[in-house]
Amino acid sequence: MSAGEARQAQGFDPSKYSAGTIVISNSERALYLVKRWGGGVVRYRVAVGKTGKRWVGRTEIVGKYVEPDWSPPAAVKRDHPHLPNFIAGGTKANPMGTRAMKLGRGQYAIHGTNRPNSIGTYASYGCIRMRNEDIAELYREVGVGTTVVVVP
Repeated sequence: MSAGEARQAQGFDPSKYSAGTIVISNSERALYLVKRWGGGVVRYRVAVGKTGKRWVGRTEIVGKYVEPDWSPPAAVKRDHPHLPNFIAGGTKANPMGTRAMKLGRGQYAIHGTNRPNSIGTYASYGCIRMRNEDIAELYREVGVGTTVVVVP
């Protein structure tokens, strides 16, 4: 059984969403994947945006990356000026983890993390963080063009 399937959603109503949709609940700090085959929903714990950094709305996955490089966005760099301007993918210092799926909204992504203890918290600047094993599973399940809905 995979990491996500071990945490089957309870109380989430997938009938509101099309098969294949990713739904992120900021308040629950959870990501739901409405399954295409066999119905049902898989739930993953995630980290979401800090106060003032959370957002809601509809977007889609516009790119998928393995061992992504990272350059801190201006807001992150402003708050953490000690960060380098570039961190190569695959290094322990890279906060993107092993996989990233860029969203068509600003500089946000659903990605892994080098800080697994942040999962289940309000920790990011608007990105959705997942455990590396969970993002690897989700990465295999969805493609570019997948709808992503973020709710309060």
